[in-house]
Amino acid sequence: MTSAVGRVGALAAPAQRVGKLQREGRAAYLFLTPALLFFCVFLILPFLFAIVLAFSDWGGFDLGTLQWAGAKNFGDVLSLDGTFVKPILVNTLLFAFGSVFLATFGSVLVAYCIDRLAFQGFWRVLYFLPVVATVVAIGNVWKMMYQPAGLINGVLNKLGVNSVGFLSDSSYALPSVTVVHAWASIGGAVLILTAGLEAIPEMYYEAAEVDGANSWHLFWSITLPLLRPALLFVLITQFIGGLQSFALIIVMTGDGGPVNATNVAAFEMYQRAFKYGAWGTASAMAMVLFVIILAITLLQLWIARRRGEETS
Repeated sequence: MTSAVGRVGALAAPAQRVGKLQREGRAAYLFLTPALLFFCVFLILPFLFAIVLAFSDWGGFDLGTLQWAGAKNFGDVLSLDGTFVKPILVNTLLFAFGSVFLATFGSVLVAYCIDRLAFQGFWRVLYFLPVVATVVAIGNVWKMMYQPAGLINGVLNKLGVNSVGFLSDSSYALPSVTVVHAWASIGGAVLILTAGLEAIPEMYYEAAEVDGANSWHLFWSITLPLLRPALLFVLITQFIGGLQSFALIIVMTGDGGPVNATNVAAFEMYQRAFKYGAWGTASAMAMVLFVIILAITLLQLWIARRRGEETS
């Protein structure tokens, strides 16, 4: 009799655990419902609608005017006779790669210096301030500094160099905006990299110093390899931000000028959709940009995995 009761209790225990897990699962989904609804309504549905628009002609507002266009929009966008591939897409890649290179190099240098200074919290806040500031404020301040009578040209004139048309000369406009974007994005990368530096055990440096390693050997053989997971995250987020950025260009150049010198893919999409009402063409551009961002991100992850690194 006792053994029979024991078997019944043993069978009831797993059933109770399953019931408890099911109740906890329902409670978890209940709490997740607002976030899932937000994700679906504002991310998934617009993305699916953008895919539909990429194969359609639509002027906006009235869905009754939407007409199927097939691959025509992609043909127009990717045509070498148009302006999207060159110079707009070329400008986008140059802007993204340039800003990522400058921001990553600058953030590594700043984070390495901060890690060896006193009052680290103060320096982190100081370098993070551009991230908190609005793009309009940053763009207008740098725009005034780039003016012929601005601070930068004033310094150049004092050094005997003629004034440079940083935003009016097509040769200098894109590099000038790229520098500003890199400067504004250093703060966020510095926070991530300083956290990565603090996670490196001090015993590695102590052991290397005992073996006679100098500062350069410490950085190249210990700091940089152990900082690579944080660097990978910074590179991916910086590339995505650089390929999607266009607000700074609107503030500093107005229309992507001079002569499309600073026009990038995101700004061109904005103009095609909201200025000219060509939502189908704008969506096709968005899909092309999405594929480029996805390809670059996957390439970075593949390179990281080939080197045996983890992102977490």
